[in-house]
Amino acid sequence: MTALSKTKKHNDYDALVQGTAQNASTLLGMHQSGAEWCIRIFDPYLVSVALIQNSQETAFKCIDKRGVFEWRGVEPPAHPYRLARVYDYGRFEGHDAYTFPLQLTQHDLYLFNEGRLTQAYQMLGSLPCTVDTVSGVRFSVWAPNADRISVVGDFNHWDGRIHPMRTHGDSGVWELFLPDIMPGVHYKFEIHNRHTGQLILKSDPYAQFAELRPGTASRVAEPVQHGWQDSAWMTARAKRDWLHAPMNVYEMHIGSWRRHPDGRVYSYRELAQYLLPYVVDMGYTHIELMPINEHPLDESWGYQATGYFAPTSRFGTPDELRYFIDACHQAGIGVLLDWVPAHFPQDSFALARFDGTALYEHEDARLGFHQDWGTHIFNYGRNEVKSFLLSSAHYWLAEFHFDGLRVDAVASMLYLDYSRKAGEWLPNKYGGRENIDAITFLRELNIMVHDAFPGALTLAEESTSWPMVSRPVYLGGLGFSMKWNMGWMNDTLHYFQHDPVHRKFHHDMLTFGQLYAYTENFMLPFSHDEVVHGKGSLITKMPGDAWQKFANLRLLMAYQMTTPGKKLNFMGNEFAQGREWNVGSELDWSLLAIDWHAGVKNLVHDLNHLYRNQPALHDQDFSEQGFAWIDCHDSEQSILSYRRIARDGSQLLILLNFTPVPRTAYRIGVPQSGAYSEIFNSDSAYYGGSNSGNGAGLITDDTAWMGYAASLILTVPPLAGIILARNNG
Repeated sequence: MTALSKTKKHNDYDALVQGTAQNASTLLGMHQSGAEWCIRIFDPYLVSVALIQNSQETAFKCIDKRGVFEWRGVEPPAHPYRLARVYDYGRFEGHDAYTFPLQLTQHDLYLFNEGRLTQAYQMLGSLPCTVDTVSGVRFSVWAPNADRISVVGDFNHWDGRIHPMRTHGDSGVWELFLPDIMPGVHYKFEIHNRHTGQLILKSDPYAQFAELRPGTASRVAEPVQHGWQDSAWMTARAKRDWLHAPMNVYEMHIGSWRRHPDGRVYSYRELAQYLLPYVVDMGYTHIELMPINEHPLDESWGYQATGYFAPTSRFGTPDELRYFIDACHQAGIGVLLDWVPAHFPQDSFALARFDGTALYEHEDARLGFHQDWGTHIFNYGRNEVKSFLLSSAHYWLAEFHFDGLRVDAVASMLYLDYSRKAGEWLPNKYGGRENIDAITFLRELNIMVHDAFPGALTLAEESTSWPMVSRPVYLGGLGFSMKWNMGWMNDTLHYFQHDPVHRKFHHDMLTFGQLYAYTENFMLPFSHDEVVHGKGSLITKMPGDAWQKFANLRLLMAYQMTTPGKKLNFMGNEFAQGREWNVGSELDWSLLAIDWHAGVKNLVHDLNHLYRNQPALHDQDFSEQGFAWIDCHDSEQSILSYRRIARDGSQLLILLNFTPVPRTAYRIGVPQSGAYSEIFNSDSAYYGGSNSGNGAGLITDDTAWMGYAASLILTVPPLAGIILARNNG
C-alpha cells in the first residue's frame, strides 16, 4: 500500500470517527478489494467482532483502535451474513446494515418530489419490514440540505457516527435498513447541514408513534394487529346520502372529558367503554376528536402538532385508537378528526428548520410565520410539503377509518395578509392577497379525500366570506363537504347576550342568516372556541338571573337544532357546564346532581333524538326548500316562527320566544288546517322550565293569517321554543 493510499484510508477513518463521512456506505459493509472481499465495520463501542459462517466464527481485525474492524477473504460470505458483536456489556448476534440494498423505488421518489405521493407514509419514516429474509426496520427521511444523516436511538447509544444513512441522490431522501431492530425502540435523526456544518437532532416527521411527553423521541410503531370489524359501516358510509342525513356532532377533547379519580386520563380503549354508550344514548351521530396527533404541550389542545402521522401516546397505542373507532362504527357512530395543516410549532426537535433550512416552512417570515400563534406556516408551493400533508390526511382516513376531517384555520391559509398589517405580507404573483399555493393544496386535498374515501367528509373552519368553500372543485369551489357557519354562531351568541328587553332592537341578528344560509353547505357550531380564553361557558354568556340563564340556554339549543344546517356542540354544552373549559381537568359532571343542569341534559337528549327522527329537521338542511318563514317580523315581541320541510312534504312548525314574557293567545298562520300537537317544548318542567305550553289540543280555525288560509291560536312559553306537528288523519 502506497503512502498516499494509507493517508487516504486514515482520512476516511477520521471521517467515520468524527461523523463527517458524507457517503459512509462506500466505506462500510462488504466490498471487493482487488482479489479479496472486505467487510468493514465501524462502532466505537465494540470490543471485538466476528463473522459467523457454518457455525464457525472468524474474528475481524481491528485496523483502527477508534472502532474500525475489517474481515478479508477470497470468497464473499453468503448473503446476508451474520456477525457476532462483543461489547463490555454483552455479546449480540445479528446482521450488518450496510450489506442490504436500498429499498425505495424511483417511481415513489419521483411522485414524492412531484407532490403527488399521497401515501408517503408507506415510504418515509420507520417501517418494520423484511429484507432478504431478515426482519428489521427501514428508516427514511427527506432532508435535501444535509450531507450526512444518521439514525440514532436506543440501539446505538444515540451516537450519530454508527448508523449513517444512504442518499437517494437529488431526491433529497435518505434511507437505511437496520436489521434485527424491533418495534417500540426510540429513535431520532441526526442531521449535518452541508452549508453551515450545524448538527441537528430531529424527531421523525413521518413517525407513526412517539415517546410520551416530555420526551420527544420517535418510536418505531408496532405492525398493525387490529382486525377491523366495521365493514358494514364502511360499506354503508360509501352509499350514505349525507346531504340529506342527520348530522349532529359531539366535539370533545379526550384528556378532559372524564378522568379517573386519581387524575389519570382515559385511554382510547376506555373511551369505547365509557364515552361511546354516552354518545349513543344522547342521540349524537358523530364524535369529533380535537387533534390527537402527537403534540408536546397539553395546553395547545393538539393544535400545535409535532407528529402528523402519530396518534398521541397520552391515550394509548395506534391499535388502541383503531379499536375505539371500530367500536364507534359498530355502534353506528361516525368519528371525525380535527386536522391542522395550517401551521406547526417552533419546537426545535420537530419540523421547524428541519435540515437547518426552512424546509417545511417559508424562509421569509412575511410568508412563513403566524404572528397570532407563534407558529410556522407550511410552504404549500413546495411539492414535498404537499406530499407530506396529503399523505397525513390519507393516513388518518386509511389507517384509522376516520369518517372525515375538520380542517382547522382554513381562513388563515387562504389569505396572505391574514392578521397582518400593510408591509407585513407579500402579495401573490398577480399582486393579490390570495394564497394561490394553499388554494391549490386545499382543492387537491378535497379531490383526494372524496375520490379515495367514498362517504368521508371534509369540513372547513373558515370564518370569512370566501366564496364556494363547499362547492365542487370542478365548479370552481374549494371542494369541502361543509363549512362551519361562523357568522351564524357569532350573530346568535351576540344576540343571546343582550338583555331580553333590548332584543327587539337586534332582531335582524337572527333573521339575517337566512339571506346566505344556502350559499354553502353549513354546519352550525358551538365549539370549544366559544368556551375558552375568558369567554366563559355557554351558560355564563346568558343574561338574567339563574332561571333566565337556564331558560335562555334551553332556547339556544332549541334554536340551533331547528335551524337549517348540520349541528356541532362541544362537550359540556349538553349539561350547561358552569365554568370555562379547562384542558387540565375533567368536565364538572357533579353538576348533574342539580336539577337545572340535569334538565338541560334531558332537553339536549330529547332534541337530539327528535332531530334524528324527524326528516323535516334535517332532510333539506342545505336547500331553501327546507325552510319557510311564518313570521320573521315580530321584533316587538321578539318571536320567530318558521316551518321546516322534508322532501316528502312532511313539516314541523317552530316558534321561539326570546323574552321572559309568555305570549298567550298568539296567532300564527299555518299551511294546513286540522289538529296540531306540541311535540317539543323547552319550557317543560322536565327540562327545568315553568311548564307553560299547549299540549295536543290545538285546532286551526279559518282565520287567514300571515298569508295562510288557516291559523292557530296558542301560547308561546317564556324564553322557550316549541315544535308543533300536524296530527295524522
